[in-house]
Amino acid sequence: MSSFDEREQSFERRYQNDQEFAFKVKSRRNKIAGHWAAGLLGKSGAEEEAYVASVVAAELGKDGEEHVIAKLVADLAGKGIDRHRVTVELEKALAQAKVELGAPK
Repeated sequence: MSSFDEREQSFERRYQNDQEFAFKVKSRRNKIAGHWAAGLLGKSGAEEEAYVASVVAAELGKDGEEHVIAKLVADLAGKGIDRHRVTVELEKALAQAKVELGAPK
């Protein structure tokens, strides 16, 4: 194997690892945001866990992050929470998720 091939494989592994890490960070962010929203909605126990799972699963849909935002906005509309507040909370959750998962600085 030539050094060029080794470098190419190294870059491919790095890209794959970066993509896996980004997926884990987004999943963790959605879980944190789900717990935040569940608290505002008065959910606890199994009901809270089911709600958090639904927020995490929303990312896997067609529109990804936009679907998560839309879900949270719709669910929290009765609590006076708007889209801006949801995006701010998602940014906070993202920062927390990166810290929890040990993102490189």
